[in-house]
Amino acid sequence: MIHMFLPYKKFIPKCNVRRIEDIDFDFFYKEGKRLLILDIDNTLMPYDQTLPPKALVAFLEGLQRTGFEIVLLSNNNKDRIEPIARALKLPGLWHAKKPLKSGFKKALKIKNSRFDKHQALVVGDQLMTDVFGANRTDIDVCLVKPIKKKTEKWYTRLNRSVENKMLEKIAKKDPDRFFKLDLDER
Repeated sequence: MIHMFLPYKKFIPKCNVRRIEDIDFDFFYKEGKRLLILDIDNTLMPYDQTLPPKALVAFLEGLQRTGFEIVLLSNNNKDRIEPIARALKLPGLWHAKKPLKSGFKKALKIKNSRFDKHQALVVGDQLMTDVFGANRTDIDVCLVKPIKKKTEKWYTRLNRSVENKMLEKIAKKDPDRFFKLDLDER
């Protein structure tokens, strides 16, 4: 029901890919992006994994060598996020309250306001939290497919049901963009 009252354009990502490694980060770097604000659960790793795999650590280190700075932003709790952030040697914010703007604004400030919102790129797996929140804050966002849906919390599954209704709305109101972004593959 809530999807009926929300503007569908705020739920359209700049890109939609299968996994974070599929994002054309060279393109975004050339576009002036320097700060990556990354969701953790089902974006970087599944809920049932407690520490990041070595391949993820190496991938994120590669992005940093390219010139990106990275902040982790999650709605999950400190006990979940802090060990992951420490293992990745990255700043992490928990209880971000996405899609509210405050978490995204804190992520920008954590780097001492070196970056403005136009230099940032959000990467996440949910339309209702990551895409909607980033777009509300006027930050570009890439959507990835969730890594492992069957381990999601009940509230994320609830978000997914609303997400499906919003995807139907986007398909109806803006079918060209819906199919160009492969949103039918969610």
